[in-house]
Amino acid sequence: MITPMPQIFVVRAEYGMYAKHFVAGGYAGIGWLDNTDLSSIGGKEELYPLYAKEHPADTSKLVIGQQVGQIARFLFDIKAGDYVITPDFDTELLHVGIVEPDPSYFYSDASDGCPYHHRRRVKWLKGTFKRQQFSVPFQSTIRSTLTVFKVDHAAHFFEQIGKPELAPKQEAGKYDPYGAVLTRLVGLEPREFEILTTHLLVAMGFEGAKHTGKPGDGGVDVYGELNIANIAKVKLVVQVKRYGLDKRVAASEVKELRSSIQRGAQGAFFTTAEFQKSAHDIANDPEHPRIGLINGRQYVDLLVEHWAGIPDEFRQKLQLRPGLVLE
Repeated sequence: MITPMPQIFVVRAEYGMYAKHFVAGGYAGIGWLDNTDLSSIGGKEELYPLYAKEHPADTSKLVIGQQVGQIARFLFDIKAGDYVITPDFDTELLHVGIVEPDPSYFYSDASDGCPYHHRRRVKWLKGTFKRQQFSVPFQSTIRSTLTVFKVDHAAHFFEQIGKPELAPKQEAGKYDPYGAVLTRLVGLEPREFEILTTHLLVAMGFEGAKHTGKPGDGGVDVYGELNIANIAKVKLVVQVKRYGLDKRVAASEVKELRSSIQRGAQGAFFTTAEFQKSAHDIANDPEHPRIGLINGRQYVDLLVEHWAGIPDEFRQKLQLRPGLVLE
């Protein structure tokens, strides 16, 4: 009998306000229907009249369907052995846990300070995981405004949390798009890679992005200001390193960039390689300006998303088709 791969769900804790309660109490919880123990509910349809009774102000079928759907997802879709992600109050951090064997649901009096009465028992993994270590698509997926939702990219998730045995095995000889594209990027000259990154930043919404670096200078390579639909603007100083795929960027290199970030600005470090764990600690030090770390796989994700904004000269140089498939 083949054991199904665990599914992954996000269960939010009011913008992380109650994340510590989740971890300390060994559970994940939700609100709604606060006056009803749901342990005897057999299916989603039974939730509609209960929701209508306790939330009479909600008259939209769309709103009711969404809220009931989340309650049902928490009760029925999340199974024993599945993984739960809860973002921390510090939005850079994620808590990860495993749903305990059934019956894992219980109705709580909420006397521990967390107002959520409906809870599932969860065994939380030690420590936290940094949001930056995950791929760009994965980070985008967990930004949903829903309280309870399923997450894709399971293979990547399990690799990042140190559970590669749970990830689907890649078939021998199967095309590896990340490896293929990164090999092309490493084949660029250092200055070419810096200029490509400048073009990528512009495609992402940068205004006044300016390439300033010189190969081997160890300093800032790009300055720019990210304009997010005229809602917010962020001044950014960027370091770019085209390294071999087996290399890890040291914390000292990230710290060097930090010394070049002016007051009110943030930093970003783009590389074709990976980062040492201690580099993430430096980048997220709350006493200093934040530094976004973009590793090789994340760089490829961003190229896929913004390929249309890359100049023809670089498209021809890299010989990639849309979707970044080798030509």
